[in-house]
Amino acid sequence: MKIPHLTGFAAIALLGLAGCSSNDHDDPPDVPAPPPVAQLPQLSPAVGATLGACTELAARVTIPDTTITAANEIAAGALTIAGKPVAAHCQVLGQMFRRVSPVDGKSYAIGFEMRLPRNWNGRFFYQANGGVDGSVVTATGPVGGGGPLDNALNQGFAVLSSDAGHGAPTPFFGIDPQARLEYGYQAVGKLTPMAKSLIQLAYGKAPDRSYIGGCSNGGRHTMVAAARYAEQYDGYLAGNPGYRLPLAALANIGGAKTYAALASTPGDLTTGFTQAERSLVSNAVLGKCDALDGASDGLVQDTGACQAAFSLERDVPTCTGARDGTCLSGAQKTGIAALFSGARTESGATIYTSFPYDAGFGTNGWASWKFGAPIDRDSGAAAFIWAVPPEDPTTFNGRDFVLNVNLASLLARVNAANATYTESGMGFMTPPMAPTWPG
Repeated sequence: MKIPHLTGFAAIALLGLAGCSSNDHDDPPDVPAPPPVAQLPQLSPAVGATLGACTELAARVTIPDTTITAANEIAAGALTIAGKPVAAHCQVLGQMFRRVSPVDGKSYAIGFEMRLPRNWNGRFFYQANGGVDGSVVTATGPVGGGGPLDNALNQGFAVLSSDAGHGAPTPFFGIDPQARLEYGYQAVGKLTPMAKSLIQLAYGKAPDRSYIGGCSNGGRHTMVAAARYAEQYDGYLAGNPGYRLPLAALANIGGAKTYAALASTPGDLTTGFTQAERSLVSNAVLGKCDALDGASDGLVQDTGACQAAFSLERDVPTCTGARDGTCLSGAQKTGIAALFSGARTESGATIYTSFPYDAGFGTNGWASWKFGAPIDRDSGAAAFIWAVPPEDPTTFNGRDFVLNVNLASLLARVNAANATYTESGMGFMTPPMAPTWPG
């Protein structure tokens, strides 16, 4: 097992423990000795290597439960990222643990791609992908931070990408219990040692440093890896991690039910909180909160202060007649304020955390997540990936499911397990030893 890096918090903890030792026999009681300085472990530099033959790798790999389907030479400049040519490398395609499900009768495997640079820097990067996975995207290792201006592959890392155990970016893989577990955490656990073995074979040495990173569900993969496979990685890059995705999806479904109930056009969620009304609220939030962070720049950065300063009831006009975009109805204020204070079941049980008010109400992105995503994304994920038992895919309709589902019942199903689905949705999606959900 690798010795993990000590963070600043770990160093502080060591200092605190060291300071607990008694010095009464050596120092005057009124002049305490300074605590000893903790010595952080010093790691040797990562050492790179040059890749040998690429196309021969497919025939040389004898990793258990692994099939290499192709090994292709990629010339320098054949792949570009943000206009930058990527250096010469080897693309390796394969699958792990091919099987036929005894539950839905469909074929499954953990598909993957590895890109091995000709001039390797001695490091490995696991590219954790987002959404419901289901496709092997190009393994370039995006590292975020201002856009895709560079990537781990171009910096000399060996990079892995996978489909997390199912071959389509749809939620129906959740009918198969094992595919749920692959998506939740087991694909990372199986792919990581395979990738390191492939690196050893390709370069004659194992990686000196290993990292995993991703955004959204990729950030969740990263956080789960940090908890379940800490000995496998030296660093973690968790961008916008969907730490409790099942509960976030249920909260979004609850929001859709609220906007549907407020809709002036039945079935059209956007008419429950129109563009004009959202712009009205956005401007009201800015008026109360923009300057709280010390700069009047159209951004609400001090969201904590804004929560205390802004009131939907007080700071937005209440309609005395028809809704015309210059006011909100009393029902709108009650319903929307309840969503921002934290989604709840029909009986008032907490589903998810509260949301801060900011100036994003008027954007198309906000509308997409609140009006479209519950039906197009959250419904299928909740119904098939997390709920026990899952819905019947032959009769499922996302809109009908969202508008008619009982939230308390769905929350119970996301936390449930049975003889077929032995781990609950919250269990396989979150790090182990997480608090009881919700809470």
